[in-house]
Amino acid sequence: MADTNEDLAAENRALRARMAWMLEQAERNHDIMMRHQAFDLEIVGATNFPDLVGSIFRTLPVISELESVTLSLVDEGDDIRTVMERLGVEFSAFPDLLFVAGTSQLELGAADGTAAPQPLLGTYDAVRDARRFPGPAHPLQSVAIVPLLRNRRMIGTLNLGSIDPARFTPSLGTDFVEHMASIIAICLENVISNEMLKYIGLTDSLTGVYNRRYLDRRLLEEIARARRQRYDLSLMYIDIDHFKRVNDTVGHQGGDEVLREVANRIKGELRLSDALARFGGEEFVVLLIDADLDSAAFVAERIRAGIASAMIVLAGGLQVSITASIGVACLAAADEGAIVSVPEIAARELIAHADGALYQAKAGGRDRVVRHAGY
Repeated sequence: MADTNEDLAAENRALRARMAWMLEQAERNHDIMMRHQAFDLEIVGATNFPDLVGSIFRTLPVISELESVTLSLVDEGDDIRTVMERLGVEFSAFPDLLFVAGTSQLELGAADGTAAPQPLLGTYDAVRDARRFPGPAHPLQSVAIVPLLRNRRMIGTLNLGSIDPARFTPSLGTDFVEHMASIIAICLENVISNEMLKYIGLTDSLTGVYNRRYLDRRLLEEIARARRQRYDLSLMYIDIDHFKRVNDTVGHQGGDEVLREVANRIKGELRLSDALARFGGEEFVVLLIDADLDSAAFVAERIRAGIASAMIVLAGGLQVSITASIGVACLAAADEGAIVSVPEIAARELIAHADGALYQAKAGGRDRVVRHAGY
């Protein structure tokens, strides 16, 4: 009888321990579910590309208790990267964001693309996985490579790495990580599409440079930043000389080719921090960051010479000679009047001063650079 009671007591203790473990696991799973639901809401609410990828890299490793989370995105022709850079995305802030030229470089799924790609779970393979996890803080032992799918099209992979060898094994169910990847894929596609539309709305469709809407907005932002950090801003107003004569001679299609080539020659003389916009017709405006009047005039002279130095070859083989007149003005950090004026007024005055200098360049014979005399 005593043995029976002891057996029952031991069985009860084991049951209580089992129930306590199950309750602990249930509470842990509930906590994980709540954290992931909050993560889903966070990324769904992201309104731009940096906010979205920042949330993924900041939050997902913490709530999933992972040592490494990276993203590989398919970017044929570098379209995504180029647009994001032009919208001001600093990719140096996202070292775990990787781009590949095509889906074949993801090495996931059938080579011929006939079979739907499936998650790859298992032991970390240095040869296969090193490029997916560039420099993790801890040596990884197991990984999950999960396809990011939109309408049966793979747009990238979500790469999860752990120092626990048993965290990701081939026998592990993938429903949870696939669901998480599907949410991330939807958010990525939506945000990238919105950013592309934003870029299109700020870009001149003919030349591919920015339009006036972008330049007006950027100028206000840079004036505010220049005031805080006390540096000069310069602006040049560029006009192609006798452009109507070009259109009359080679037609509007030839004139469009001239505009595109002039835009390319201007861009070739600028830094990444500068901004080039087409204001309409044959007029371009360049905003030079942290550049005084002397520096801006030097760049303007290079641009003028670059436009005039070589004939522009049109599609039909016809060649045309082009010159441009440039007006340059500067908003100097040392100018107290400019510093105290509201940004909108300072922006209008800077544009007006550069436009006035351009008028003087035209009146003085064209194909020249003129500085605004007020600075």
